[in-house]
Amino acid sequence: MRTAAAIERFLASPQLAESTRRAYGVDLRDFASWLERERLSLEQVDTRALAAYTAELGRGRRGLAPGTIARRLAAVRALLRFALGPARVPETALAPRRRRRLPNAPRVEEVEELLDALPGEGPLALRNRALVELVYSCGLRSAEAVALDLADVHFERETVHVRGKGGKERLVPLGEEAALQLAGWLREGRPALARGAEEALFLSARGRRLDTSTLRRLLRNPHRLRHAYATHLLEGGADLRTIQELLGHASLSTTQIYSHVDARRLRRVYDRAHPRS
Repeated sequence: MRTAAAIERFLASPQLAESTRRAYGVDLRDFASWLERERLSLEQVDTRALAAYTAELGRGRRGLAPGTIARRLAAVRALLRFALGPARVPETALAPRRRRRLPNAPRVEEVEELLDALPGEGPLALRNRALVELVYSCGLRSAEAVALDLADVHFERETVHVRGKGGKERLVPLGEEAALQLAGWLREGRPALARGAEEALFLSARGRRLDTSTLRRLLRNPHRLRHAYATHLLEGGADLRTIQELLGHASLSTTQIYSHVDARRLRRVYDRAHPRS
């Protein structure tokens, strides 16, 4: 099996999000080059080969960070699973342990100041306000927000249909303020930008679907709003399992980065409720 052909077939899979496809493309072509230098085929990749590749990624001038190495190994394992089947994927933990970083979530007051500071008038200003409100209201990734279509917002049911990573879909509640801003955008802003039969919820100045760069121009780090969404829900009493579903995390272990918030909340509940607290 030619490695390059297997990689291209894998990257063409509709199950991959566009951002994942770009990142995996870079990682897997690097892996293919390493296999060629080592004179190995894809079928010959085993635990020993992956260990050797991991060692090369972490030493010398490459000296990649643990998180980058972990991502590259995840890409390789996904390729092997696709091309050779799950039984051929070495599952030995090889990547160096990453230092766990707590999410940097803005406080409620900071989010309100950020939203109030969005400038301007007219269709683009209405769009920007609705977009940022929706990202915070629903805890969306940037790619999820710009991928929304008109039919994905259900005002009567107060929900938004989100297509997440790996083709996973979920319904999330639509907050009152976000619904208000969206209604204003759809009524007064979007018609001024719409061209033809474009179904995207959010449009560019040329009437096309937005890309994630628009959010990055509005917010230096849009993902902080997703952290704020999860953190503020936990502080308000939601449990980690509920947050997992709302964020679209495949595993609870991913959501547990917010457990420090949950621990603070539980302490407050304990202090209020226990007679000897």
